[in-house]
Amino acid sequence: MGTVIQCRDLRKTYDGRVEAVRGLSLAIETGECFGLLGPNGAGKTTTIEILEGLLEPTGGQVSILGHTWQENARELREWLGISLQETRLSEKLTVRETIELFASFYREPRCSGDVLEQMQLSEKGDTWVGKLSGGQRQRLAVATALVGNPKILFLDEPTTGLDPQSRRQLWDIIRAFQQSGGTVLLTTHYMDEAERLCDRLAIVDYGKIIAEGTPADLIERLGGHHVVEFAVSGNSNGTALEVWRGLPGVESVRTDDGLVCLHVHEPHLTIPALLDAVDKQHEQLLHLTTRQASLEDVFVRLTGRHLREE
Repeated sequence: MGTVIQCRDLRKTYDGRVEAVRGLSLAIETGECFGLLGPNGAGKTTTIEILEGLLEPTGGQVSILGHTWQENARELREWLGISLQETRLSEKLTVRETIELFASFYREPRCSGDVLEQMQLSEKGDTWVGKLSGGQRQRLAVATALVGNPKILFLDEPTTGLDPQSRRQLWDIIRAFQQSGGTVLLTTHYMDEAERLCDRLAIVDYGKIIAEGTPADLIERLGGHHVVEFAVSGNSNGTALEVWRGLPGVESVRTDDGLVCLHVHEPHLTIPALLDAVDKQHEQLLHLTTRQASLEDVFVRLTGRHLREE
């Protein structure tokens, strides 16, 4: 194992005033799928574009496979596969022509036919790009990233617009790329995707990393393995929140879209005490669910926002 992507004290300022990235440092190891998560405007897209060599940083250092963009730009472009959130392709080329065009940019590309088969686009090989569905275009965009036989894949929202089956097929492709020794840097708005694919991840907000670790580590740090969500007939005012906070096993309390959310370690102790507290307050329980804590809970607690597209 070795570090293939590293940045130290990365900074990007626009117009001398707007700080999009503020002292961000990362180290991504060979064979990892590393997730970069953050709300819109957090600085993750700017960070990725700097790592991809598309933007010049205002400050800090970037090293990809031991090389810098200033000294080895040609070599780095050979080693990277990039699928942008919105990849614009010529609509008057066929799918096969598009893949062969991208293959021609590289010294040692993969066989175009193999890539089309892997992305389940073989039957669309002679179809114009303009005739593809949204999901097919997305798969084609990933195919253009794979055809160069890269060592590192940058995937920006790769499953946006895909149906559930196509999403899982792409997950399998990402895992296969890792198993062959490849490294993946992934951004996504789907928490289940990040939880399943990412070996480690970093949550970015206001241009800084506010949490980093494995999905399991981040959930553990949340302070509760389970979430109890409920609603009662009365208002969840400050006094009521103090009552919920005092229930046995409760680590933290927040309100979210009309629900009270308790992060707990032992729901079998918390729930009976909750029912008793609701009864003592002469309220009516309108809703009650319990579930495992997730990355979404981590994200909301850290940023106060849900990770979803605006």
